[in-house]
Amino acid sequence: MTKNIYLIGARASGKTSLGRALARALGRDFVDTDALIQERAGMSVARIVAAEGWEGFRDRETEVLEAVAAKTGLVAACGGGLVLRERNRGLLAAGLVLYLDAGPEVLASRLSLDPNESQRPSLTGRPIEDEIRAVLKEREPLYLSCARAVLDACLPLEAVLKSALAAVGDPENF
Repeated sequence: MTKNIYLIGARASGKTSLGRALARALGRDFVDTDALIQERAGMSVARIVAAEGWEGFRDRETEVLEAVAAKTGLVAACGGGLVLRERNRGLLAAGLVLYLDAGPEVLASRLSLDPNESQRPSLTGRPIEDEIRAVLKEREPLYLSCARAVLDACLPLEAVLKSALAAVGDPENF
């Protein structure tokens, strides 16, 4: 059986872009957990959070991850907060986890260029760079504890893809 490859990291770290490119390169199917949540709910992340709070969104996130983890051979871009729940970290451990690491300045710049607030609602209500710093302080240890490899998400997509392919190595080995 072929394990899933999970891409984790903060909002705007490039998980979806890398996920699509990596899936193409490996001949695998690609899924985005946030997109699946929205598809199942029939509403945006922001609307889910407004209606159910972050806890309700996190419940939906776990349900989607369980469905993804029940399959094999996928490349999955995971929502930035997916690692917050121990159950989710356990599900990720069954696959190959790659952490896309980028500093707060880079992430803030990317979010400023493409805020997509229906997909990426504010987590704290603070200015974006302050929010990113606070979120990374909380989540980075979790990202690192899950990851088999850390990729420099500040590099151009082709370079990050090359690093990801090197981390994957021979897909038959996992």
